[in-house]
Amino acid sequence: MQIGHLNRLLSLATAALCAVVVSHLPAESQKQAEVSTPQAQTVQLGESTVELTGPWKFHTGDDLSWSQPDFNDSAWGILDLTPPPGSFDHFLGTSGFVPGWTARGFTGYSGYAWYRLRLNIQNGSASNASPPLYIKMPDNCDDAYQVYVDGQMIGALGRFAQHHVTTYLTRPRAFELPGGVRGGSVTIAIRTWMSPGSLILATYPGGLHGPPILGKSTEVLAMRQLDWDVVNDSNYSHMIEGAVLLLSIIIVLALARLDRNEPTYLWLGLACVDTLLILGLILAGDYTNLFSRTTVIVLQDDFLFPARIGLWIIFWGHWFRLGRIEQIHRWTWPLVIALAVGSALQRAPIYGTLVPVRAVAWLLPATVIIKLMLGALLIWTAYAGLRRDKADGALALPAVLLVGIAQYHYELLQVHVPVYYFPFGYRIALSQIGIDLSLCIITVLLVRRFVGTLRDQEKWRIEIDQAKHVQSMLVPTRPPATPGFALETIYLPASSVGGDFFHVMHEESGALLIVIGDVSGKGLRAAMTVGTIIGALRNELPNRPVQHVLERLNRVLCGQISGFVTCCVLRIETDGSMTISNAGHLAPYLGGAELTLINGFPLGLDPQVSYEASRFRIRPNQQLTLVTDGVVEARNRSGQLFGFGRTLAISTWRAEDLARAAQDFGQNDDITVLTLIRQPVPVEATSEPLTNTPAAGTVAQMS
Repeated sequence: MQIGHLNRLLSLATAALCAVVVSHLPAESQKQAEVSTPQAQTVQLGESTVELTGPWKFHTGDDLSWSQPDFNDSAWGILDLTPPPGSFDHFLGTSGFVPGWTARGFTGYSGYAWYRLRLNIQNGSASNASPPLYIKMPDNCDDAYQVYVDGQMIGALGRFAQHHVTTYLTRPRAFELPGGVRGGSVTIAIRTWMSPGSLILATYPGGLHGPPILGKSTEVLAMRQLDWDVVNDSNYSHMIEGAVLLLSIIIVLALARLDRNEPTYLWLGLACVDTLLILGLILAGDYTNLFSRTTVIVLQDDFLFPARIGLWIIFWGHWFRLGRIEQIHRWTWPLVIALAVGSALQRAPIYGTLVPVRAVAWLLPATVIIKLMLGALLIWTAYAGLRRDKADGALALPAVLLVGIAQYHYELLQVHVPVYYFPFGYRIALSQIGIDLSLCIITVLLVRRFVGTLRDQEKWRIEIDQAKHVQSMLVPTRPPATPGFALETIYLPASSVGGDFFHVMHEESGALLIVIGDVSGKGLRAAMTVGTIIGALRNELPNRPVQHVLERLNRVLCGQISGFVTCCVLRIETDGSMTISNAGHLAPYLGGAELTLINGFPLGLDPQVSYEASRFRIRPNQQLTLVTDGVVEARNRSGQLFGFGRTLAISTWRAEDLARAAQDFGQNDDITVLTLIRQPVPVEATSEPLTNTPAAGTVAQMS
């Protein structure tokens, strides 16, 4: 190893000394040195092709005069393009990979470099009738090239402008030698250019990764077609993956249409669309010039790849129904943005221009750390989901692991994990295996969950129907007859079945017993609670003091319900005197003013609670209004509440008008409004004015 290194140094020193000596020769001698031509390699063409392994003359830099056949390249270095024994192109899946110039003593170099080779082509069948000669370029090259024969450009990969080179993904190329060349002396010069970003992306990057091949058109073009077959074979897996993604998107759209309240479908659909865009870019880059190589890499690495990791994390957060989903959003997207920025700084056109090449020493580790943090967040999401629901989490865990593997393709490649496989000659990436298998598992789990959701919805529908039936029997659709009073009621449920209730009873004495309340919860359970309350009112509580009505209801409900009930009970005598007892409900409005009541705990919390009553009087033609909290808690789109002020201002409106006003403002809960107007009578009994004092028979004031 040391002797070889010493010989290389001696060769470079000798070349430098020769250059100095030549520069000090007289003009005539210098001219003679420039036109001297090294001996050409003899190539014998038969019916087969010849690999031009060289040795090739090689020089970094750029000068178009280097394409001329009479240019003296004797001072240039030498590169042999013979593939090392057992070498393998892990990307193309073909044997024979030649390390680039960064592995040949030009570590860290990017930009222009030239290859030159002089040939003496011996073609026994050379004639005007014989097939023309072609040169096929290697399928792996960093990143663009132009091919010159005797100073004439015959083909290129990429567009070379004066100050910029546009590169494309490498694809099979073959070019005809100019001027009907069939044999004789030929000088081939290949001008290459590599982006600084390829120093990070490629393995042993720099220039040609295989020898050009020279031969007759029939053989060379047949070899080019074989190369295209390799490209097609490598893309069949992409096409299969695209079909799986399209099928997944169709299934997700169908499920989302049937269940619009499930956010899981949205995030899975976005992740699938993201991956489908990546596949589209790869296929477009392999078969067309729609997108440059830089555009493909930037869109993939700087936008779609980071976004896909974030979309999968959010999807699994929703899948496991984690309560911290907003927190997961706050953690995920800043890391995704940081990863996108870090990747962009390591890609053309920023890297190597605005960002110096040496910055990769800290940029690359920082980007890897950010990506690993996203991976840790994905693992934490899966762990949290497994803790929340072990059965569902265990079923989804294989899909989570496969998704994780698919997102860390490059990182696995760096630690020498095989990421490309070639079953039956078709290339398939480990990331594709991960995505396809995970989508198959997720699709099965989605259908399973959807069927379960349909089953639950059917149970819920049956429960709602039962609750509506119970509610129709408990809450009257039309107010009962109330002699001496004009009664209006309206009930607007926020869902199919709500928890609001009211009950009006005309007692034998002519008095009215009015009960209004709100049960916490919805559905059949709330309806059954209302049934218990109405049953107790009808069977046990008539003619009792209002505070005793609440106490009895409280004892009945304690231990039977998991929530609570707010309730207000009023008794109105024929002379207009009222006694009111309240258990956490909204106070009534009398004549446009809110009544001040002694408030008590809601029902169902403590069986030992006692309640007090307050006394008022309703005058002829005066309106009493009772509402539930669905009125004051109505909220518009800007988040503003309907509130107590608006309710007070319209408390003298008809029941339906008041309820519709709250509903139009923005209904969020059940709305119940009951209005009562005392009708004037020819003769009205006189009595002492009543004040807001506890009624007789009150057991004790609540502590």
